[in-house]
Amino acid sequence: MPELPEVEALALDLSGRLEGRAVTAVHLAAFSALKTFDPPLSALDGSFVDGVGRHGKFLDISVGGLHLVIHLARAGWVRWRDEVPALPPRPSSKSTLAARIVLDDGSGLDVTEAGTRKSLAMYVVRDVAEVPGIARLGPDPLTPDFTRDVLADILQAAGRAQVKGVLRDQSTIAGIGNAYSDELLHAARLSPFKAANSLDDEQVDALHAAIDTVVGDAVRRSRGLAASELKGEKKTNMAVHGRTGETCPMCGDVVREVSFADSSLQYCATCQTGGKPLADRRMSKLLK
Repeated sequence: MPELPEVEALALDLSGRLEGRAVTAVHLAAFSALKTFDPPLSALDGSFVDGVGRHGKFLDISVGGLHLVIHLARAGWVRWRDEVPALPPRPSSKSTLAARIVLDDGSGLDVTEAGTRKSLAMYVVRDVAEVPGIARLGPDPLTPDFTRDVLADILQAAGRAQVKGVLRDQSTIAGIGNAYSDELLHAARLSPFKAANSLDDEQVDALHAAIDTVVGDAVRRSRGLAASELKGEKKTNMAVHGRTGETCPMCGDVVREVSFADSSLQYCATCQTGGKPLADRRMSKLLK
């Protein structure tokens, strides 16, 4: 799933490619992807791209006073095409193509989504606050306003909620998902299931520092990369996420996993849980 660093880099890459170009057409290949009807997609035709930005994990393409907002969800991506086919795409349940944006010089973007679970969402709005997911977003962790005290207040307000879930909750902190929450907790040496309001001052300091370094460094590494390079960059630099059975780079212990119905998390027992493996949530009560 693309998270804050990848969407930030996508916005930067697309800004250089799209700004000043006119949108000729937006072809919808997966009708379920479009979540709005007024203004229609056709309202973008013939308008110039004013800029490309990000709100949490939402990509925002500003076109002629309107906003084409894309949430890539679990398996979505944006692929640049130097030349798009002359014929519009045909809707097909077997295709990964959700939409195609055609520009006035014949280049364009393919918005794709792999797999059968279709959650990618597109919106055409006059104000980004009209997108429900954006209206609910918490603070962006890369802004100067996201101080250590702001994080401490968030954790206290979350009560006994597990810190992993708090980090992933977009209405609490914008942009962090499953992968980077694993990385943050590993860097801060915290159990993913520790109660949010039980963190002491030193642990809050460590988590805030991890957000600044792990997420900040990922953004800095990703800047300047083309969309085609971002997935590989993300995977290569993960310490524990997606590395079950491999060696923890901090201590040499094995990276372990807890599986859920539709996701999983990875952690190091030595670094994060005092050497105690966490039980699978589906089988028994979690070990704190």
